[in-house]
Amino acid sequence: MHIEHLKLKNYRNYQQLDISFDDKINVIIGENAQGKTNLMEAIYVLAFTKSHRTPREKELIRWDQEYAKIEGRITKRKQTFPLEIVVSTKGKKAKLNRIEQKRLSDYIGAMNVVMFAPEDLTLVKGPPQIRRRFIDMELGQIQPRYIYHLGQYQKVLKQRNHLLKQMQRNIKQDRTMLKVLTEQLVEHAATLLERRFIFLDLLRKWASPIHHGISRKLEQLEIMYDSTIEVSEEVNKEKIESIYLHKFLEIEEKEIERGTTLIGPHRDDLKFYVNNKDVQTYGSQGQQRTTALSVKLAEIELIYNEVGEYPVLLLDDVLSELDDYRQSHLLNTIQGKVQTFVSTTSVDGINHETLQQAELFYVNDGTVDT
Repeated sequence: MHIEHLKLKNYRNYQQLDISFDDKINVIIGENAQGKTNLMEAIYVLAFTKSHRTPREKELIRWDQEYAKIEGRITKRKQTFPLEIVVSTKGKKAKLNRIEQKRLSDYIGAMNVVMFAPEDLTLVKGPPQIRRRFIDMELGQIQPRYIYHLGQYQKVLKQRNHLLKQMQRNIKQDRTMLKVLTEQLVEHAATLLERRFIFLDLLRKWASPIHHGISRKLEQLEIMYDSTIEVSEEVNKEKIESIYLHKFLEIEEKEIERGTTLIGPHRDDLKFYVNNKDVQTYGSQGQQRTTALSVKLAEIELIYNEVGEYPVLLLDDVLSELDDYRQSHLLNTIQGKVQTFVSTTSVDGINHETLQQAELFYVNDGTVDT
């Protein structure tokens, strides 16, 4: 799988861009604030319909313009097709093969992308929402239906929290409505949790041996799911629903008192252990970075295993954050099989044959030259 061609219009600091890429390695070179990350972000948005940097979509639109457009030509399973995202002040449109998709779950997964940026090094030591977002974005790529259930869950969660806030202030004490919303929430929560467990099992399968290799066979990585309910990963969706319903009944008074939903996938987390020690709390910076790198490399193999083709890899200013050994391990892993975009201020000091075979692009103030 690779992106052959990219066109941008009114995207961030790009007024117009029309560019073709190598199907192996593309290196985007430029000083800071010239548009390197904007170019990487545009490819990410083309895949996911949203940015990894900001939830405010109007920031993607060039100053004083009404819309931004990203167009890409993708090759997947020996077929070539166009993708298009238009972000405007009125909303967002996504087109697959020139046909507008009414649901994002029908669009996401058309192009698979793995992003590795400096903020991903906080996957281990950062707050839980980073790890939840990681699960949601990666799982959504290989199971687009997951995105639908996640959207429905968030919609019901918002309604339920609003009702709990009213009940907290004694504006409304409608337990019947709370029961209805709880049952709706549980239905989607159980689906999310069941699919997260399956995803985690696949992630472990790839991440553990990769970590073992990067650590020169000195460390064993284990990834655990930290749920707000006591549940085994082996149980089915019906059992998960039953556990959720029982727990919600148990904490109903506490939720009304606090005015918010206290359990569910929106509060879950991942835990990383190296040689049985919690990496977030007790791991060195090197161990935390090795864990993050292992998880990202595992994503690549997991997607290949599930989809049948390697995803597009975006390495946004991350090579300079890795030492020579981890850098080499990363580049050796992707060599010759993954279309990769590397953004950097300079290729000096990165002495690897992978980059010596790369197509070089120079970015300066929203223009790109080869």
